[in-house]
Amino acid sequence: QVQVLESGGGLVQAGGSLKLSCTVSGVTFRRHAMAWFRQAPGKEREGVASIMRGGITYYSDSVKDRFTISRVNSDNAVYLQMSSLKPDDTAMYYCAASADETGYTWDVAARYNYWGQGTQVTVSS
Repeated sequence: QVQVLESGGGLVQAGGSLKLSCTVSGVTFRRHAMAWFRQAPGKEREGVASIMRGGITYYSDSVKDRFTISRVNSDNAVYLQMSSLKPDDTAMYYCAASADETGYTWDVAARYNYWGQGTQVTVSS
């Protein structure tokens, strides 16, 4: 049984930082591309960042230069370091795993096989 577990969300003031963590079990982690998505109330789910098996990373324009995605295969974990947070970053953040190398389609939710339940990030102004 595959499990994807996110943690690290919370309430932070604008300009602050948070680090999200995601652990995956039940699959060969190193063979999966990983991504973070987010969904704010009334909005569609959007891709935030992705990291391929070999470490290549992709970011949405809205978070580039503020967020950093990383992975530690030995820990079956992927992280999202978020800095200079803005109220617009408020959303439920989801971790996702794909058995395919998603590449330039990294932000297409349908490319991902496994999803976590999400962790809430709230940025106050």
